[in-house]
Amino acid sequence: MAGKNERQRRQARERYRRQQELRTARRHQVRRRVLIGVGAVAVVGLIAGLLAAFLPGGSGKPAAAASTSPTASAKPSASTVAEPAHHCSYTTTATAARAVSLPPSAPDYTSSYTATLNTNLGPITFNLLNSKATCTVNSFVHLAEAGYFDNTQCHRLVSSGIYVLQCGDPYATAATKLTCSSTSKVGTGTPGYEFASENLTGARYPAGTVAMANDGSADTNGSQFFIVYQDSSSGLAASYTPFAAVSSGLGIVQNVARDGYSCQYAGAGGGAPKEKVIIDNVTIKKT
Repeated sequence: MAGKNERQRRQARERYRRQQELRTARRHQVRRRVLIGVGAVAVVGLIAGLLAAFLPGGSGKPAAAASTSPTASAKPSASTVAEPAHHCSYTTTATAARAVSLPPSAPDYTSSYTATLNTNLGPITFNLLNSKATCTVNSFVHLAEAGYFDNTQCHRLVSSGIYVLQCGDPYATAATKLTCSSTSKVGTGTPGYEFASENLTGARYPAGTVAMANDGSADTNGSQFFIVYQDSSSGLAASYTPFAAVSSGLGIVQNVARDGYSCQYAGAGGGAPKEKVIIDNVTIKKT
């Protein structure tokens, strides 16, 4: 009987291990598709609109995708956070793509911030919306000041349905040759923590918007963000926290977009920009 019980326990442990591996694989697969399936959804919506009534673009997330994020009971809901937030919750998750501590839970919600991406193509500066997305800004400032974005490159350009350049993954190092391989870690990097979305009520995405990428649910923001270089309000649902607005340097992104991509992510939309956009570092100015 003891031997039978031990076998059952081993089998249970093995089943649990396999389930965890499947969850991790699904999480990486979904995170890889952050924003890159949206263009296809927008195109489908346009075709449907020609056949029947116009339908706005969807979120770009598989409707049936199971959430693999931790229970969010301790996290603020995107719909209940009062801005500016006086307290922020960051939940530890997977291994960070680059070692970094958690942001402070008490944000400086009274200050104004500007951020400058110092890139190989020139500076891209934006105003951070601290009064509307306080915890998001708090995290971005923390990562920037920790050097989390240093020597990384923007790894995904989308130019159909939505018009965005996605950045913020340390797996996409400055020296990495982006191959769009399905086995690459590029596109899956996180800072090892997640937090809830903000500023979604009535959110739109005109050119110059800077917003957070996520894996399809409101509490899965991390480090990846995207810069909208052409109005994408009809292709993007209000599911991505707008936390900044470009004040200078948008033309750099638009020029990169005109060059297109060198390879395309299979079945996902978008691809690696032909022209590398390397973030040397991010400087933060606080007033």
